[in-house]
This record gives sequence, structure tokens and C-alpha cells, in this order.
Amino acid sequence: MFPTTFPEAELFTPGTDAPALRWGLLAPGWIADLFVSAVHEHTDQRFVAVASRSAERARSFSAQHGIAKAYDSYEQLVADPEVDVVYIAAPQSEHLALGLLAIAAGKHVLVEKPMATTADEARVLVAAARSAGILLMEALWSRYLPQTSVVRALVRDGVLGDIRSIAADHGQAIPDYPHHRLHRRELGGGALLDLGIYPVQLDSMVLGAPTSITAIGGLLDTGVDAYSTLVLGHGPSVQSTLTTTLVVRTPSTAVIAGTAARLEMAGSFYMPTTLRLADNDGNALVWNDPTGVTSMAGLSWEATALARFVGQGRTESPVHTLDETVSILETLDEARQQLDDAASGPARPDEVVRGAA
Repeated sequence: MFPTTFPEAELFTPGTDAPALRWGLLAPGWIADLFVSAVHEHTDQRFVAVASRSAERARSFSAQHGIAKAYDSYEQLVADPEVDVVYIAAPQSEHLALGLLAIAAGKHVLVEKPMATTADEARVLVAAARSAGILLMEALWSRYLPQTSVVRALVRDGVLGDIRSIAADHGQAIPDYPHHRLHRRELGGGALLDLGIYPVQLDSMVLGAPTSITAIGGLLDTGVDAYSTLVLGHGPSVQSTLTTTLVVRTPSTAVIAGTAARLEMAGSFYMPTTLRLADNDGNALVWNDPTGVTSMAGLSWEATALARFVGQGRTESPVHTLDETVSILETLDEARQQLDDAASGPARPDEVVRGAA
């Protein structure tokens, strides 16, 4: 029977069971600015220190956000006894080294997505965190949004029937000037790692690790993937189609299709958005986020989630485990390798190159 209401969203609400932690930031930049603003406005968590290789940049960021301490070295920040958790906002090429630095100092760690540039690098971080007994979490903020708990409940309760496919896209028109990190292979650039991770993580959350991976796409002349389509198999009767690009801005919508109903996630599906549930008989139901936390302010949910997990004595997120973090990177590794293997040389964005599973 088609439901009359949606499941109630599970919220990571400040002031409930999440202790107020003292945060330190490594590598202030665009995403760090958005994250710190969201955390200070919507949570009980507080940043008490920021570190950059540039003393001027650290001082400027600390003044802008009311952060007491500004360090000109990462080592100084992780050694600060007044810092409980370290947030790493550097390019993904730096995540392994900085993550190991923070873990060695005994700090809990939130590292921007992707956790590392490869699954092997992520495994090193995971092993180090587990050995140290501290919490390590990837800042994949979509997993902590209110809408995501609704999606999980609908899938878990069988409202959609048997899931047969997921279709999702994420494309941004990234400026092509040569210094942008997504255009630089040495910084872990490319569409898949930074943008494609969102469709892939949705597929992983609902269907688990794929049993087959086929990727087609094209490369920029800098050697990074410019666009791709991934076809992920999940056994003989389940197939997902996921696309990503850094060449053009796409609707960034998602559909989870089951035998009884489908769930449509409006663009941008990885941010706070609306859900539309429709069955095969034309019945439809729309969900809107009731919290009033919109757009990039939704980054705040993952900060409260981390604090809750720390308060519960956890060493990883129960809604985005470390094993799944590694598994998602394995999928991205395979897709990127197929694109590399298929290219005889660096390809222009208008040249299609093909890879085989």
C-alpha cells in the first residue's frame, strides 16, 4: 500500500547527545570557509585553532571566523592539547600525510571527501586510526542530511519494492584556468574523485559494492578525467547509471527505482533538497526538509554527527563506515583506471575514450 506520509527524519540535533568539541582546522580555503561558517551558526561545536603554511592566511581566516589561535604549521596545531578533533580541508593529495599527522597526535579526524586519492591510501589511514583508537570520518556530508535518513528508511522498509536501478548525475562547470586543483593530476584532480563520489556513494548506500564496473569518458589534456559514465552492475538484474563531469553544469538529480515505486531526488541531490515518491499507479508524495537548514549550511549536520559518535565512544561513523569509504574509493579507482587504460594519450574534453570492465 502506498504510504500517506514519509518516515520521520533522524536528525543530528545540537545539544542532545553530542558533546561540544574543540576543533582545529588544517588548510583554510573555500570549503573550510563554508564548513566553519555552517558549524558556528548551526551547532555547538567550535573551532579554536586554524593552521596554514602561510601565517598571513591563518591569521586572516582566524580573524574572519573568530578563531582564537592561528598557526603557521600543521604540526603546531595537532600538538595543541586544547584541540579535540582536526578537520582536514586540504586538497585530496594531502589527505594521507595530514591524516596520519593528526592521528599520530591522538586527535579525532574529519577529512574532506574523498578521504584519499586511492583506496590503498585510505586503507593506511583506516589502519592507523584503528590502531590509535581514535575516530576517523570522511566528510561526506550527504550521509548526514535529514533527507538521507528518510531515503534509508524507505529502502529499508521496502516501500520501493526490490531496487532495480539508480540513475544519478553530478556535473559542475569548473573554470579551466591551469591552476584549479581539479585540473591538476598531482593534486588528485578530475571529476570522478571530487564530483563523481556523490553518485557513487548513493549507489553504495542503497545497493552496496558493485559486482561489475564499466566506465567510458574523456580526459583533459592535463590527464585528469573530464567526464564519464559509470555502469555499475549489482548482480544479474540490477544496474545503475552514474554520470559526472567538470566541463558543464548538469541537473545533479537522482532516481532510485524499485519494482513498487521510485524515489526522485531533486537537484542538487547531494545537498538539502526535496524528495518525490511515486508508485506505478500514479500516486505521488513530496517531502520537504522541515529543518530550515538549506544549501551549504547543511555541512553542519556532519559536525554534530561526529561529536555524537565521539560521545558514544565510537571510532567510525555507523552511517558511513570506514570499510564502505574504502569500497567507494575502490570503485572510483577502477573507473579512473579504465579511463586511463582506454586513452592512448591525453584526450581533449570533446574526444570520447572508452574503457571496458
